[in-house]
Amino acid sequence: MVVAAAAALTELEQEITAPGEGLDRLRLVETPFVPEVRLHLAEDAIVWWARMEAAAGGPLPAPYWASAWAGGQALARYLLDHPDLARGRRVLDLATGSGLVAIAAALAGARQVVANDIDPYAAAAVTVNARVNRVDVAAQLGDLLDADIQVDLLLAGDVLYDGDMAGRVLPFLRRAAAGGAQVLLGDPGRGHLSATGWETVVSYPVPTTEPSVDPAPRPVRVLRPA
Repeated sequence: MVVAAAAALTELEQEITAPGEGLDRLRLVETPFVPEVRLHLAEDAIVWWARMEAAAGGPLPAPYWASAWAGGQALARYLLDHPDLARGRRVLDLATGSGLVAIAAALAGARQVVANDIDPYAAAAVTVNARVNRVDVAAQLGDLLDADIQVDLLLAGDVLYDGDMAGRVLPFLRRAAAGGAQVLLGDPGRGHLSATGWETVVSYPVPTTEPSVDPAPRPVRVLRPA
């Protein structure tokens, strides 16, 4: 089922203001490793997804935006601890999900922040999450992986979630770096990153709100092209 961006935003705004509690609800919380940023996250993303699909009468995209993924948390933490990386710069957050990394870049003083995703619900989540954090972030829908981009800082938090995606994302990141962008990648070690061509900037023990995953901290690296 294809959902228009405006409809997704309306649905999400209704969801976050609806009364009630339970595993199938969204809640506004401080991000575990980045408490400076508050996000509307699912109590249980799988249960929330099932209820929304039942209400829609058909399949909806997996709500990746409804969890704070470990790679994004590490990247957001690094930006807030080193605000000079984003201050005054044009920033693109690729496959933004909840908008966590984009919001961190805005809080760090970026001149312009674009949060990109292919899911209209993610674009809606960016809008409501940026609003609650009182920052300006432009939500952008579409697949950029075959495009040429012009930004100062390209951020990618936890985008290497399967081999096919890694096969498209990694060349895109390298093209952006070759074109002059500073590139930072948050990776929790899902096994889709080559041991060569990337250097570790920092490693953090990061908790997670991912569905069906042990919330105990896991080592997550922030990397840049070598």
